[in-house]
Amino acid sequence: MALNSMTGFGRGEAAASGLKVEVELSSVNRRQCDVRLSLPSNLMAWEAELSTMIHDAVSRGYVRGHVKTGASAQVRRRRMLVDAELAGTQLRRLRETAARLGLEDDITARSLIELPDVVRYEERPEEARRFRPLLRRAMRDALGELLAMREREGRHLEAQIVRDLSKAGRIVKRIRKRAPAAVRAMSRALRRRLRERDVDDDNGSLHRELAIMADRCDISEELVRLESHLKQAEQMIAGQEPAGRPLDFLCQEMLREINTIGSKANDARVSAEVVTFKTLLEVIREQVQNVE
Repeated sequence: MALNSMTGFGRGEAAASGLKVEVELSSVNRRQCDVRLSLPSNLMAWEAELSTMIHDAVSRGYVRGHVKTGASAQVRRRRMLVDAELAGTQLRRLRETAARLGLEDDITARSLIELPDVVRYEERPEEARRFRPLLRRAMRDALGELLAMREREGRHLEAQIVRDLSKAGRIVKRIRKRAPAAVRAMSRALRRRLRERDVDDDNGSLHRELAIMADRCDISEELVRLESHLKQAEQMIAGQEPAGRPLDFLCQEMLREINTIGSKANDARVSAEVVTFKTLLEVIREQVQNVE
C-alpha cells in the first residue's frame, strides 16, 4: 500500500425511474477522520449509512459531502399540488386591496405561481426509499474518484519523502563517521589548554576527567536510535497500513535525538550536520502531515 494524500475530490451520479442523485466529496488534512454531509431534508434518514461508507474507505482527513437530487418532469408533475382554496383567498384579498388603493386589476393565471404556498411539490416517503440505492451508487462512484485522487497525490508525496529520508540517512552516516574524530579533537584541545596553563597530571585526574567528558559527548546511542527510526519510517511507507500518524510520531522522535546530538557533540562539523538534518526533517514532517 502506497502512501495516500488526505487531499482529494470526487463526484458520483446515479439515475433511475425519473430520479437522479449527485454526490460531491472533497477532503483536506485532519488528524482524525471527520465527515460532514449536507443532504436534502427528505434523505436525512440515510446520513448515517453514507457516513459509514466514507469512514470505511477513509482513515484520516476532513471529508465534506454534498448531495443533490433531481427529478424528471413527469415525476415533478406527480408531486405538484395546488391549493385552490388558499389561492382563492389570496386573490380575493389582493383584489380588495388593489381596488382600495385604486390600482389596476391585472392579476392573471400566471400570477398563481407567485402566490406563497399555493403551488408546492410534495415529497413522498416512497420516493425517499427509492433514492436509497441511487445514493449508494453515487456515493461509491464519488468515493472511487476521491480515493483515486488521494492515491495519485500520495505517490508524489511518497517519492519526495523517500528521497528526503535517504538524504537524512546520509547525514546520519556523516555524523557517525565524524563522531570519533570530534571526541579526539575535543580531547586534544583540552590537553593543549591545560598545558598552556601549566597543569600537571601526576595523580591521573586529567585522564579521568577526559574519560568522563568523552562519555558525556558520546552520541553513539542517539545515532543508533536515529538509524532505527529512519529504517522504521521506510518500513511503514512500504507497509499495508495507513502511515501518516506513526510517521508524524517518528519525526518527533527523530527531532528529539538530533537535538540531543547537537547539545552533546562539541564540534562545528557535527553541529552543521545537525542543522542540515533538522531543516530536512521539518520538510519531511510537513509532507507527512499531508499523508493519510
